[in-house]
Amino acid sequence: MALLQEYECPCCGGELEFNSDVQKMKCPYCLTEFEMDALKGYDEDLKNDVPDEMAWDMQAGGEWNAGETDGMRLYVCKSCGGEIIGDENLGATTCPYCGNNVVMKGQFAGTLRPDLVIPFQLDKDAAMAAYKKHVQGKRLLPKVFKSQNHIDEIKGIYVPFWMFQANADANMRYKATKVRSWSDSRYNYRETSYYSVLRGGTLSFENVPVDGSSKMEDELMESIEPFDMKKAVDFQTAYLAGYLADKYDVDEDACKDRANARIKKSTEMVFADTVKNFDTVNVESSSIRLSDGKTKYVLCPVWLLNTTWKGQHYHFAMNAQSGKMVGNLPVDKGIRNKWFLGITMIGTAVLFAASYLIWLL
Repeated sequence: MALLQEYECPCCGGELEFNSDVQKMKCPYCLTEFEMDALKGYDEDLKNDVPDEMAWDMQAGGEWNAGETDGMRLYVCKSCGGEIIGDENLGATTCPYCGNNVVMKGQFAGTLRPDLVIPFQLDKDAAMAAYKKHVQGKRLLPKVFKSQNHIDEIKGIYVPFWMFQANADANMRYKATKVRSWSDSRYNYRETSYYSVLRGGTLSFENVPVDGSSKMEDELMESIEPFDMKKAVDFQTAYLAGYLADKYDVDEDACKDRANARIKKSTEMVFADTVKNFDTVNVESSSIRLSDGKTKYVLCPVWLLNTTWKGQHYHFAMNAQSGKMVGNLPVDKGIRNKWFLGITMIGTAVLFAASYLIWLL
């Protein structure tokens, strides 16, 4: 049995019907009328509505060369389960994620070899300077945080990232309105015109990063972006000397949904910016299809700083290429209460002065 095409009223969302008296489509709820030619064009638009197709060619990483991992050791944190990679000269150390002691598990093996690595550009001193700048001007910050000596641990670590690259072919349809208002001696008038706005085109995305470590907060890693991939080089184990490297525990297939979400959001934002001179604009249909989707496995340099205050662990991360520092800071409740009390007293004094002047007048 054939299904009848239903038309939704753009004004109220009701189902349109053909009205034989006016020979137009008419909404029985808000009584808006539509020309048949307008709905014919709408029919053609609906034919272009297809689901998103966001598939990837998963071939990032490679096999380790013979003897390449001989000098690498795997360290495991008994507290959070984090696995990090260091060289054979690394002695006792602490977990860069939770600050607890880690123990050596044995010879490193069992993961893909990175395609590329971005070498560290900034040293530990630069990380400490960035931290000092990060805490400057924070009035509600506990005083102990303003001292560099309070840092429990600072570690340079290569964080595993999957870099996604693809072309996004998009077709977008928007429901837009223009509103015109006027009045005469008796009434106020408001006329709303409805438009179906189409947009289509192709965007190219390169190196959309998604971190491959479950221990790293995704929001924290996104906050220190971007990494300059122009400075990435072919991976060599020599770049790991003197630093730690995180062993990825989230593979590229598990990361593709996050990459797709970032690409979809960026695509929709770019196309939405082209729909101008309307009073309201809403997405009615979005279709994004990826082509030439590829991935790369890249190690990116990050300085991690850990500190503890009143039993709580606080983590900070700095992009060791750009120097961008992020991290949440605690609030000293005593300072906060004094600060707000001061504001309240000032506000009360101003209110009293204003009331006194009014009384005098």
